[in-house]
Parts: sequence; C-alpha cells; structure tokens
Amino acid sequence: MNLTISQARRHLNASSNLLRRQWSIYPAHSFKTRSHRYATHSSGANEPSFPRKQITIAQDGGRPQWNELTVPGKVARTAQQSFNLLTILTGMIMTGGVITLLYLEVFSSESKTSHFNRAVDRVKKDPRCIEVLGDRKMIKAYGEPTYSRWAKARPIASTVSKDQAGTEHLAMRFNVEGPKNKGVVSLQMTKRVDQKEFQYQYLALDVKNYPRIYLENADAVARGNASKKDGGMKLFGFRLS
Repeated sequence: MNLTISQARRHLNASSNLLRRQWSIYPAHSFKTRSHRYATHSSGANEPSFPRKQITIAQDGGRPQWNELTVPGKVARTAQQSFNLLTILTGMIMTGGVITLLYLEVFSSESKTSHFNRAVDRVKKDPRCIEVLGDRKMIKAYGEPTYSRWAKARPIASTVSKDQAGTEHLAMRFNVEGPKNKGVVSLQMTKRVDQKEFQYQYLALDVKNYPRIYLENADAVARGNASKKDGGMKLFGFRLS
C-alpha cells in the first residue's frame, strides 16, 4: 500500500512539471491575443465581408446588390435605369401614335379608306355603272400606278384641305375596271364646322366614249330645289306657271 501511494506522488509531480513547461512555452499573453482576435472577428459579423464592386453603364448586368456597389457604380446603375425607363416611355408613346394614326386612316368612318370603300360599293350597285363597266362581281378598283417595280399596292390619290370658313374639303380619284370598260371615279366631299360627317358634293364615273355618270351631284340638286321654289320659268320678266 505504501508503494502505491509513492508511485502516485511521483506521477503527480511529473504532471505538475509538464504543466509548468507548457506554460513557459505558451505564455498567458498569447491566449489573450487569440481571444482578442476571435472577439474582433465575431464583432464584425454584421458588416459585409466582400469588397465593393465597380460597374459601368455598359457592364451592369444587375447581379450586384445595391449595397455592394461603390458610389460611381450606384450612379451608373441609376443612369442605366433612367435610360431604360425613358426608352420604355418613348416606345409606349410611339405605339400610341401608330395606333391612333391607323385608326384615323383605316378604321374610322371618316377615314380616306372608308370613303374609298363606300364609293366603290356605290359604283358596283349603280345600274348605269354596271351597264357601262360590266358584271358588278368582276369590277375592281385601284389607285394610281407607281414607278416602283416592287410596289404592289397602288396609292389612292386624295387631298384634304380647309378653307377660311373652317370647312374641310376632301377630293379623291381612283380607277375602276370591269369586263367591258375601265374608267375613273372622282369625288369631292365637304364638312362644315357644324357638321359631324362629310357630305358629297359630287360622285361621278368617267368612261371613255360615254357621258359622265353622276352618282351624287349636290349642285344639280340645289338648282332643282331652287327652280321648284321659283314655281316655274320666267320669260321676259314674266313668270310662266
């Protein structure tokens, strides 16, 4: 039993000497330095550990976050986004303008295309025009020929003007062709300030070797109404009834 206790004492003394040697090799200030380093690393956990990124307007792909950018990078991204917004707004304005122009020129009841289609229908339905041109189903209408070999559509010759009184004048001219003959259709329409739609002044078909065919003639109607109001003809200042 005494031998065992002595052996235990020797082991305890050896352990104590070992601890003293290790303590002399690693002094206490080294542990403080390590703990200080760990504390510094943990205290900066909330701050970004990545470097600030520099971008330009042409190189910004949108991947870096806003808080990752430098001041010049933020300026570049703001300029790029402003340019993109301006481009979108410009495209929307141009699209709206094209839609408005398309409506006014094609789909509106007062567009030139609508007046052209209605005039062609009038010609195809008029018995006098059918007699001169031929079968109504075979009558076709087209505009003026062009000098371009690639232009398939023939533009319709038309003009719109406004006089001093504010009255709008629409003049149009196009070609018609049937199995028998071909001719030219001319029309003129006016719209006064107090009117919502154009009114015919005349709509006529001219075919070579045939008298002019009037489908609308406001002047002739006005003269006829005036003669009816007069109640008859006058001869040497006397009214004939």
